Amino acid sequence: MAKCPRSFLARDPVEPNELERECLTITLAKRCCLPQMVAVNVGDRARCKLMRIKSRLHAFLRASPLRYYYHLIKGRIGGTPQSDESEILSRLVSQCPRTFLEFGFHPTEYNCIGLNDFHGLLVDGDPQTIRLANALLPKRIEARQSFITLDNIDSLGTHFSPLGVLSVDVDGNDYWFLKALLPVRPTVVVAEYNASFGLNPVTVPYDPAFDRMAKHDSGWYHGASITALTNLCKTHGYKLVAVSAAGGNVFFLPEASKLPGLDPVQAYRESTLRNRWSGTTARDQWERIKHMPFVDAP
Repeated sequence: MAKCPRSFLARDPVEPNELERECLTITLAKRCCLPQMVAVNVGDRARCKLMRIKSRLHAFLRASPLRYYYHLIKGRIGGTPQSDESEILSRLVSQCPRTFLEFGFHPTEYNCIGLNDFHGLLVDGDPQTIRLANALLPKRIEARQSFITLDNIDSLGTHFSPLGVLSVDVDGNDYWFLKALLPVRPTVVVAEYNASFGLNPVTVPYDPAFDRMAKHDSGWYHGASITALTNLCKTHGYKLVAVSAAGGNVFFLPEASKLPGLDPVQAYRESTLRNRWSGTTARDQWERIKHMPFVDAP
């Protein structure tokens, strides 16, 4: 049997037989479609183990140089957002300045990808993401590597004046970064909400070195709920006007907008991608992380 690459190894010791079985599973996963591996009546323990295997495989592929060339080809063909974000934005930006600022992105999948006549700044902490962006994106869009904190976000937030679209999706301090950026008064605000938090009005505490996988091995502990983000934006004069079809991104406009505001209770959607990937529901996810520290955002 082929030896398993060290990048797949768990931090805790793994029995040799179990390790060999996981290596075989990973080998098979490379040859077939991962979703088809989930058996109909798989138990919780087996499902969690499969999730760990998927996560290790994803981490390995993300670190591989092949990822760069895969996404380079994908980007040449044409990138897309993960859901219907482009369609929603196209309906909201007709009267706004032709500029956007997006925190947390991938060059072939980001919220503002459909804003073809906008000048933009994309910010991310991953050097390979920035390298790929510079190889793919037009000159009207700048990609900048920066690990964002509350100490440096103010200077980034004033890159464009006036700002048309602000998008925040960093899988961590989203609430705190959005709170710092809202005084810039963007015309349209897009933010990722954590569907695993349900409607609980909570956010994770601010941590300048936030790493969601280090915080909790599920990766579900990050960001803020749809309720928390709606409450925050309301205090700055914005209202919720749309939610992406796959669940995950919310859209806000100034209170003066003619579009009707939405109640997060009715607008909330579970994350289609997370549920499918993990074989769980938002309620299951909340049960696993509800003991973690949270900050109320009423």
